[in-house]
Amino acid sequence: MLAWQGLAHRYAGAEQALRYADFTLGSGRHLLLRGASGSGKSTLLALLAGLLRVQQGMLNVAGTELAGMSPRALDAWRGATLGVVPQRLHLSEALTVAENLALPALAAGQGADPARAAELLQALGIAALSGRRPHQLSVGQAQRVALARALMRRPRLLLADEPSANLDDGHTANMLALLLDTARREGCTLVVASHDARVVQALNARDDVAEVVL
Repeated sequence: MLAWQGLAHRYAGAEQALRYADFTLGSGRHLLLRGASGSGKSTLLALLAGLLRVQQGMLNVAGTELAGMSPRALDAWRGATLGVVPQRLHLSEALTVAENLALPALAAGQGADPARAAELLQALGIAALSGRRPHQLSVGQAQRVALARALMRRPRLLLADEPSANLDDGHTANMLALLLDTARREGCTLVVASHDARVVQALNARDDVAEVVL
């Protein structure tokens, strides 16, 4: 599902490149990216998502080699392959929950899929919130909406960046369980980037989660 060799990225003006040890993740497993701020977690996530171009090395995601792909090809691949739950959820305050879920398809030039939205909202226990706007949601509800939005196009890979940010212990445990259960139900691979000891402890206790320490 994921593999990289000789992977490195250097930002303009930086003295040294970020280098990543060779790694392979088989299908049916999930991944924890662990490291302190500045260790390269966000850069690796951006490389996996095709948001940063591969400058050096090989990066294969879900059977596709990303190095050398054109920006247009990367855009099409990203929309068909990835779902992202960002640390800052970026829900549009001007739109309802249901309208926020329609954004990925509309951005791809496709029609909205209200049946898929209703299915996900029901599965995530927030069907009653479809007409609300983000400011009317709790933190936990907003994260479920962001997760539903990430799943709208049935991704093969689900990326979650610091999913425990601003959550207490109980909500952190619930969010991790929700991510893992949803990945299993949807049949996608989950990649979690975190420096939170609670997340690390919970995911390290699972046999189906590999870890990369940066």
